[in-house]
Amino acid sequence: MNDSRARYRVGVDIGGTFTDLALVDGDGGRPAIAKILTDRGDVSRGVMNGLRTILAGSGVAPGDVGVVVHGTTLATNALIERRGVDTALLVTRGFRDILTMGCESRYDIYDIGIELPEPLVPRARVFEVTERVDTAGRVVAPLDEAELDSLVRRLSAEGIAAVAVCLLHAFRHAAHERAVAAAFERLAPDIAVSLSSDVSPDIGEYERASTTVANAYVRPIIGRYLDDLGARLRAEGVGADPMIMTSDGGTIPRATAVEYPVRLI
Repeated sequence: MNDSRARYRVGVDIGGTFTDLALVDGDGGRPAIAKILTDRGDVSRGVMNGLRTILAGSGVAPGDVGVVVHGTTLATNALIERRGVDTALLVTRGFRDILTMGCESRYDIYDIGIELPEPLVPRARVFEVTERVDTAGRVVAPLDEAELDSLVRRLSAEGIAAVAVCLLHAFRHAAHERAVAAAFERLAPDIAVSLSSDVSPDIGEYERASTTVANAYVRPIIGRYLDDLGARLRAEGVGADPMIMTSDGGTIPRATAVEYPVRLI
């Protein structure tokens, strides 16, 4: 923080019914707390109302706040309630059924009528890309860029809002996935692209694919919310960009949370 007066820290947690806030004096003063009804119509507006309430009650100016930590279940709720955006998945040719097959495991092995959850991306929106990388990261088949460009234009025309990319062994060799991202940036920049080599660069094709799909599925929603919140805080006079709580109890910068919202789930 640049201003030596900005010694106060604010914590905000949004729940389905209430939004809770805590204000802490960095010099060791007594903390203040506030609770307001969550604004379901405009969540960030509710956060700002709560912030004004707790600052006014404590006699603290917005410019005196140097740290804002924000926890939200917005990404988790969107995933559980299936309220994400229209998402497509791009995979290596021949691997269209990654999500459907999963790990071929069942949470109840004795239930012969078991119904497993439907994938976040239906098979009709899973598309194959001509390319291949082996387990050592060596290119076996180059990326067909002409085919890719045609697919990007098609997805843009169909109104797809987000794309997850999970190519075979991309955690060993990410160049093909990065070329896919570059094609979207060039031809369809409004589509949010999540790469498995960035989101979850680990061995395990299904795990990478499902994690990357979850990230893509909620990314535009979280991006709009956190960008709006950051803008409203600046307009209010708060100089601190919010830090966002992750699922492991840590915090990440707002820009990182916008890029990788799966870390909040």
